[in-house]
Amino acid sequence: MTAQPSDAEAVHRDPAAAGPGERTRDADRTRADILAVATSEFADRGYAGARINEIADKTSTTKRMIYYYFGGKEQLYVAVLEQAYSRIRSLEQQLDVEHLDPVEAIRELAGLTFDHHESHPEFIRLVSIENIHHAEHIAHSEVLTGLANPAVDVLGTILERGWTAGLFRDDVDALDVHQVISAFCVFRTANRHTFGAIFGRDLLDPARRDHQRSMLGDLVVAYLTAG
Repeated sequence: MTAQPSDAEAVHRDPAAAGPGERTRDADRTRADILAVATSEFADRGYAGARINEIADKTSTTKRMIYYYFGGKEQLYVAVLEQAYSRIRSLEQQLDVEHLDPVEAIRELAGLTFDHHESHPEFIRLVSIENIHHAEHIAHSEVLTGLANPAVDVLGTILERGWTAGLFRDDVDALDVHQVISAFCVFRTANRHTFGAIFGRDLLDPARRDHQRSMLGDLVVAYLTAG
């Protein structure tokens, strides 16, 4: 059984000076710090290459504390994946699609995904790494398997409104649209270096950003309104 950390380890100061609420806040900060460093380590080195000792060295904690909070390397990796996927799902659910025209709502959702993936390249790397492992870790997480519905629900709501208004073709579903948007946004970040080496164009060139963001919206809307 893993020994619980001392108060000094948990809060990194005199435990007598900390009340229960402060200890909870410090524990939350410690856990967040571990997750932030672990995200970079797993994204940069992969699941096999990341080392718990190195994660501990880069945080204000110990290997024993990491095992206390997360249980082990695999559990920490799953927690990193859960946080990464939850972030984009939360952003999607915050989109106020009810007050937007269906076409504009699609553009907003596509732009939101574009912005998120560009600003979180570690998310793209983590997804790529998990695909190398055939999604075996995602399959063990109830949180991750439950995150499919929010992504589909937002798109489904937009499509329903578009169908009712006679704007969108009816031979597609929410997962079709999700796939198209994700494919564009993931490719742009994941293949930046190989694309640049072969074609001499930086896919993340700031000068082309607005053009690429608009192009994604145009592509999805054109497909949905074709026919």
